[in-house]
Amino acid sequence: MQFIIVTGVSGSGKSSAIDVLEDMGYYCIDNMPPELITKFTEICSQSKGKLEKVAFVADIRGGDFFSKLTDIIEQLRAEQINIKTLFLDSSDDVIVRRYKETRRKHPLDEVSFGNIRKAIDTEREMLVPIKSKADYYIDTSALSVGEFKERMYSIFLDQGDEYMRIDVRSFGFKYGSLSEGDLIFDVRCLPNPYYVPELKEKTGLNSEVSEYVMQFDDAVKLLEKFNDLIDFLIPLYKKEGKAQLVVAFGCTGGKHRSVTFAEEVAKHLKNSGFKVRVSHRDINKR
Repeated sequence: MQFIIVTGVSGSGKSSAIDVLEDMGYYCIDNMPPELITKFTEICSQSKGKLEKVAFVADIRGGDFFSKLTDIIEQLRAEQINIKTLFLDSSDDVIVRRYKETRRKHPLDEVSFGNIRKAIDTEREMLVPIKSKADYYIDTSALSVGEFKERMYSIFLDQGDEYMRIDVRSFGFKYGSLSEGDLIFDVRCLPNPYYVPELKEKTGLNSEVSEYVMQFDDAVKLLEKFNDLIDFLIPLYKKEGKAQLVVAFGCTGGKHRSVTFAEEVAKHLKNSGFKVRVSHRDINKR
């Protein structure tokens, strides 16, 4: 049996996540008080296979009950229950915009006296314990509906108990860091193909650019050290039960050096037998 707890910042897309999980065959329950999750898992265990995949949404709407969520998750895991946590996040500006567009009130609207920014800050403080222990993390700030659905499918479709998905991503620091990254590496220390006229408009997906980046001894040594470090860390993350690892490489614009390193590391991980997904956040930005 598989259980998923969907939680995170209000306005980050939890309802959309439940819709996707329903499409994948999960029995979904919104706004589930954490203390009832334990009871429901017992019911599922007695259902003789009728409910094999279940997803709960548990968030601050549960009030005082929500503070017990991390303890309940630890209790269920101690009982060998297969339960994972998905934490959804988004930038403050995006959340404010979404609430204005839908004209809905934030769950903490009353305690924040109608100040949406204060409500968001208060909620983030309340979510720190569960966020730090989440198995999966998705920042929906810049994701379209289709991209969000693709991310959900890539995480939850056809995975086993020993499954770990590794996302390797590139980004440009000029557009902001990558909040989803577990391991974030800065490769701006290397020569920039942007200043080579014939390479400026190309990307790290072009062989001319990747060959330029990797022609330097420092780049080759840096790649070796990155691979060694990641190889060392993966078993440690798996030992702690982490099911998703996001490895990110950043350069100035997110088109050349970071893309090259993301592709090279992804190739190394695939050759090592890991299931890898590669994406380049800023590769098409000008």
